[in-house]
Amino acid sequence: MFPARDDQPNYFPSPDKCSGEPLISMSEVVKVFKNAGGEFTALNRVTACFYAGEFVSVVGKSGSGKSTLVNMLTGIDHPTSGTVRVSDIDIHRLSENDMSVWRGNNLGIVFQFFQLLPTLTLLENVMLPMYLIGKYAPAEREERALRLLERVGLRGMEDKLPAAVSGGQQQSAAIARALANDPPIIIADEPTGNLDSRAAEEVFDLFTNLIDAGKTVLVVTHDISLAKRTSRTLLLSDGELINPWVAHALPRLAHSEMLWLTHHVQPVSYPAGALLPIDDENSEWLWLVTAGQIDLVEATTTGGGRLIASLPGGSFLAGREIQPGWLAHAGADRPLELLVVAGADFTHWCDQHPAVWTGLKQSRRLHPFSGGQ
Repeated sequence: MFPARDDQPNYFPSPDKCSGEPLISMSEVVKVFKNAGGEFTALNRVTACFYAGEFVSVVGKSGSGKSTLVNMLTGIDHPTSGTVRVSDIDIHRLSENDMSVWRGNNLGIVFQFFQLLPTLTLLENVMLPMYLIGKYAPAEREERALRLLERVGLRGMEDKLPAAVSGGQQQSAAIARALANDPPIIIADEPTGNLDSRAAEEVFDLFTNLIDAGKTVLVVTHDISLAKRTSRTLLLSDGELINPWVAHALPRLAHSEMLWLTHHVQPVSYPAGALLPIDDENSEWLWLVTAGQIDLVEATTTGGGRLIASLPGGSFLAGREIQPGWLAHAGADRPLELLVVAGADFTHWCDQHPAVWTGLKQSRRLHPFSGGQ
């Protein structure tokens, strides 16, 4: 399981490296497509890790690189550069034959358009991967397929053709098929894209049950509300991963603005209890808390201080929010780790993009100051 931070679970300490022992790791993956009109970079130096037992969603606008990322993980396509390792196997070094065998044993793939063979019954569709890989003896296959159909709520429909059942039922059958060879990893590319909201919820319920059964599930989805049901979300923009701390703390910013911040934030640390420099009136600044906490205090006439707010991991603080008489300290219990953007470039960027401050105000409504006394 992903080694969660105690102040903000399910986020990497850094977007450009992995911690612990990931089941799947992507390192500096680049994918460039070439055509008559030139080159198009679909993925740009993507580094990401996925851990055993995780339920991870990948979201982003159309054309952001989501399906290309899935194709890198499944071996359907090859990166221009970079590596993809699954259980310490560099999958793109496998031959095509070895890749097919590896994929059949280790991955279950669920597609947006179901991809069930129309002339085969649901039972036969689920049994087909067993024939292709040969993992189960012929005498076991039908009973196993029936158990899988029952598991996804389709017992009694095994003899129906795909066209005779609903879209949600077809996707449930596709999930049963993905489980045919008992793979440890399930990868689903927009599995609810053709379903109504009720059927989409039912499909996500199936994925949640798979996590409970010990599977690792990666889902590409355009539906933010469904993505919130996963344990962790990766946000793609223009083929790059947005820093997860930026995406969490500032969800109301445009993806292009999140990506700019991803490129420009720098890590800064302060010891526990340190007085923080919040009085720079000459430039804009923005802090994202990744460990520890910021204690905001208002000085009083008696020389003491009134706690305004405590900002834990996943919070942000902007220079424009500071009021006269405020002080800020690192929390007393542990060192403070920040991602910081400041200086002339940030000030100029803010001046050129006034919508940034609207997004910050909206994000503050989602993450209001709390902890004051």
